Amino acid sequence: MRPTVRDVMTTDVATVRTDATFKEIARVLMTRQVSGLPVVAADGTVVGVVSEADLLPKEEFKSVIDERPNLPRRAAKVARAKAVGATAAELMSSPAVAIAPDAPVAEAARTLAEHDIKRLPVVVEGRLVGVVSRADVLKVFLKSDAEIGDLVMEEVVKRCLWEDPEFVTVDVENGIVTLGGTLQLKSLIPIAVRLTAAIDGVVDVVDKLTYERDDTTAESQRYWR
Repeated sequence: MRPTVRDVMTTDVATVRTDATFKEIARVLMTRQVSGLPVVAADGTVVGVVSEADLLPKEEFKSVIDERPNLPRRAAKVARAKAVGATAAELMSSPAVAIAPDAPVAEAARTLAEHDIKRLPVVVEGRLVGVVSRADVLKVFLKSDAEIGDLVMEEVVKRCLWEDPEFVTVDVENGIVTLGGTLQLKSLIPIAVRLTAAIDGVVDVVDKLTYERDDTTAESQRYWR
């Protein structure tokens, strides 16, 4: 089973309402030692995220925003609005980029990277159930070498390739998997490598596999038709 967002997310999440004041937001950020907070409406739905970066323009730009001619127009407009913002509704980034709890951890990682953000609210029908951060996503790499080796042998060698584990070796060191031994067909080698690389926690794959029969040549393909 591939881990989902539900497996790694944080459920003890601090939030603020849309009418939370600048000082209240700063206080919660410091008290909870987080860099961002989901903003929720009166009905509990997530409407945005307010972060330390959203609060900084008040100090950075409040007196010099018009003296930054090199600042792109749109960025200057956003910074100016945040510099005078006094509530979460005025300071937050909206709409919030969110994710479902049953989404794969890999999808959370891609979303975080694509949007260049540090955390994602986890929602069910718009309501907050947790938060997944970059640190949470990295938890998949905390699997022990023994756990990874067992997963590769069970999920890849036995279940997907139907190979006899007596003839295949799986060695793992610091998340790097070395595949050795002999597979029945040459065409299975790249499949074995690809499936192994897809196992959560695998850092890299070293291919030392050999094969009994080359089924990739035109002659062998004709023979087996």
